[in-house]
Amino acid sequence: MASTTAASTPTTVIPNSETAIGKTVINDSVVAKVAGIAAREVSGVHALGGGAARALGAIRNVMNNTDLSQGISVEVGETQVAVDVTIVAEYPVPLQTVADGVRSSIIRAIETLVGMEVTEVNVTIDDVYIASDDDTTEPAEARVQ
Repeated sequence: MASTTAASTPTTVIPNSETAIGKTVINDSVVAKVAGIAAREVSGVHALGGGAARALGAIRNVMNNTDLSQGISVEVGETQVAVDVTIVAEYPVPLQTVADGVRSSIIRAIETLVGMEVTEVNVTIDDVYIASDDDTTEPAEARVQ
């Protein structure tokens, strides 16, 4: 299998996709993007990617240019895909529940949309997001009146 990240542009010819009128070719970056979208849809996922990737992502967001494959690395073979994903989970969601949800969502999306078998999805939880007091819209009650 050829290892790729979202930044590279190798392509995969989908098995049994050649017809009398042509063949279907899917870029590996598209597989990574599908996985990234699927991971973001899981409840308890705050963000994708490690610290440096999230910092770069914040700059992209300011410029309205979101990288949907941030935090995703894929290895695409002829008929199979392996995915590595790095996430930031929300507190206090059980981490194993979030990881299992991410795994299931990515497998379902790739097998349904791309049509390839997913051999493994490795989830790395890089950080836990804790909403700060500044994130709440209600004013805090005074300790002393």
